[in-house]
Amino acid sequence: MTRSTPWRVAAAVLVAGMLAAAPPARAQRSGDGFLFHAPTGSFVLRLGVEQPSASSDVFGFVTDELTLRKADFRGLSIGGELNAQLGSRTALVFGAGWSGSSRDSEYQHYVDNNDLPIEQTTSFERVPLTVGLRYYLTSPGVAVGHLAWVPSRYAPYVGGGVGAMWYQFRQTGDFIDLGTMNVFPDTYKTSDWALTAHLNAGVDIALSPRVFLTAQGRYTWARAPLGPDFYGFDRIDLSGLGFTLGVGYRM
Repeated sequence: MTRSTPWRVAAAVLVAGMLAAAPPARAQRSGDGFLFHAPTGSFVLRLGVEQPSASSDVFGFVTDELTLRKADFRGLSIGGELNAQLGSRTALVFGAGWSGSSRDSEYQHYVDNNDLPIEQTTSFERVPLTVGLRYYLTSPGVAVGHLAWVPSRYAPYVGGGVGAMWYQFRQTGDFIDLGTMNVFPDTYKTSDWALTAHLNAGVDIALSPRVFLTAQGRYTWARAPLGPDFYGFDRIDLSGLGFTLGVGYRM
């Protein structure tokens, strides 16, 4: 599997979802603060930060031996969602995203023969593809007769879902053979897919009949096997907490 494959899969999922959920083309206009029909769904782009739990032993090893902390695996996240309305307060949510970090480090207790740091770079990436349900705690909008739909200013929600997550954990630089104490350059890399589940909560804030801001907190659970470069370690922990801000468009 190439490095770009998960991105292609994520893009394909979002495009397919958009085509499936898009309403038939027809003349539709917004009135003064309302739509002439209830939305059939929405599309959201998100930007935020993810803090992996980093609780498995491979993370324990690198934070014990190298100048890395769990907080160093915190990184940027980007993502997109397609929401298809199932009812006045419920929606089916298709999502895809990416989060990652890259940090330079060195061995805490060893230097090379020239008393120089033994340096390396560690990167960690995750690409979730999910489907889930969302429930609005208050009505996201109100129908006025048969010809108008007025969005609520604030629409808090909770939700959850399941899916698959691709990950890659990679270290490149100089390392120590603890048997011989020789220093050598190398790259260690592992990647795989895992099942994932998540819970989230957030709020949509209407800016216009079609455009809204959205803020969300989400916790994800996942673990995956490690490749032969990390033989002897338990499954890697892919869980973590994320916070995002985004902009959405009602369809």
